[in-house]
Amino acid sequence: MRFDLVDLKLFAAVVEAGSISRGADAVHLALASASARISGMEDVLGVPLLERGRRGVTPTPAGRTLLQHARTVTAQVERMRGDLRAFASGLKGQIRMLSNTAGLVAPLPDAIRVFLTANPDVDIEIEERTSSDIVTAVAEGRAEFGLVADSVDLGQLVTTEVADDTLVVLAQASHPLAARSSIAFLELLDEPFVGLSAGALHSHLADQAAKLGRRINYRVRLRSFETVARLVEAGIGIGILPLNAAERLGSDTLCLVPLSDRWAHRRLLLCARRFEDLSGHALALVDEIKRKGSER
Repeated sequence: MRFDLVDLKLFAAVVEAGSISRGADAVHLALASASARISGMEDVLGVPLLERGRRGVTPTPAGRTLLQHARTVTAQVERMRGDLRAFASGLKGQIRMLSNTAGLVAPLPDAIRVFLTANPDVDIEIEERTSSDIVTAVAEGRAEFGLVADSVDLGQLVTTEVADDTLVVLAQASHPLAARSSIAFLELLDEPFVGLSAGALHSHLADQAAKLGRRINYRVRLRSFETVARLVEAGIGIGILPLNAAERLGSDTLCLVPLSDRWAHRRLLLCARRFEDLSGHALALVDEIKRKGSER
């Protein structure tokens, strides 16, 4: 078998994207080259690796087996790069991690700033996902580690606590909610909302509303916490943000009201299959995230 690392990375990217063209884009290959590589792997093995359909591609049983090995091999290569980086000048390291929305607010920004300053030869790839998606991806080896809320089933992953993650309601200081010491999510669902257009927090709130048989009444949906806070301040509606973000973006004309629902009071956890199997630079980033989390 004459597979190389490009073949393995390409195959994993194609399966994760569900498309040969999007997988090729992810590893910076032309579509024709990517198709030829996958066809070459199938020819060498003598079995199809992908089932091709109108809606994209899915792995065959042989493809799923190859995918497991491809993820193991590429993860081991990244670990090798991390371990050898101190000895090899110019060797570039890369970390792939996932985070929910709250983690992207804090403690990740400060931790990444400190880490990259100390490690200029390491790149970090971060993708925002829901906590449940992160658990699945880390368990399958699609990311080295993740930052999740403790409200999800973590399966066989090992975890370490980072910080508290509490969701609060953001409203104008003149809003009737300002007099409340706390409020249940159900009581808010007749209110006009300002929220995010996508992302882990958006999905989490939509799921909680669906469990109540309701939908959130969004008047405006935006891309950042800051713009959510500014439109709440303008009286467009109320918003729900992580406490840390709400405190940073707050003003004298805004109030914060804690949610009383149990799911709104969570902890942020780092999760991995085994922390001791992470690359040296990934472990260093984990330590920095934990340190920044403890400062909150």
